[in-house]
Amino acid sequence: MFRDLLLALASTTVLLTGSAHADEPSDGASLVLLTENFPPYNMAKNGKNFAKEENIEGIAVDIVRETFKRAGISYNLTLRFPWERIYKLALEKPGYGVFVMARLPDREALFKWVGPIGPDDWVLLAKADSKIQLSDLEQARRYKIGAYKGDAIAESLEKQGLKPVIVLRDQDNAQKLVDGQIDLWATGDPAGRYLARQVGVTGLKTVLRFNSAQLYLALNKNVPDEVVAKLQAALDQLRQEGVVDAIMGRYL
Repeated sequence: MFRDLLLALASTTVLLTGSAHADEPSDGASLVLLTENFPPYNMAKNGKNFAKEENIEGIAVDIVRETFKRAGISYNLTLRFPWERIYKLALEKPGYGVFVMARLPDREALFKWVGPIGPDDWVLLAKADSKIQLSDLEQARRYKIGAYKGDAIAESLEKQGLKPVIVLRDQDNAQKLVDGQIDLWATGDPAGRYLARQVGVTGLKTVLRFNSAQLYLALNKNVPDEVVAKLQAALDQLRQEGVVDAIMGRYL
């Protein structure tokens, strides 16, 4: 009887072990991907600041999904708020990644990169009836500029001594602009206009286009190089086949 009990326990252990392995990704490289509301690149379908998996959409979301599918790498995807939190998680936690992120010199060595996913021009927007005219960023110093906390644009302005007025959600700047609380809104294009429309603000005009950045998937430095290379090759292939342009065309 004791021998039968031992055999039964052994069989149960084998079954449990097999079940545990069955839940693991076959590629051994499942990643945790984080994103934020940054239309039209990534956004929650319900407009809230938390969403998971199929409840997230956007240009970058669709491109990332196709890239991982083509590369044969598993992942799970969560949209969270604020940006600073998910940036920190991707920076510190092995197996994590965050998108979309501007690939800047100060960030280059902090992550491993897959991209570019799409462009993000930096612009200063004003109300339609604004008399402000600028030929360079230096001339913007006399004005009150709104920006988004933790965003590359805000960081760049701060380094240049422009001291932007910071908010937690970029779309809040659209209303602040209309209400006269700020003179200019430093944001991305097309993201800024998309966000403005979401809160019912239209007719904004571009008074200065002062930089052009490329947006990427940023992966924690502990993600294996072969995984990064696999994802990059998959994205390059999708771009060559016209899939990336087709996805952008669905949103813009």
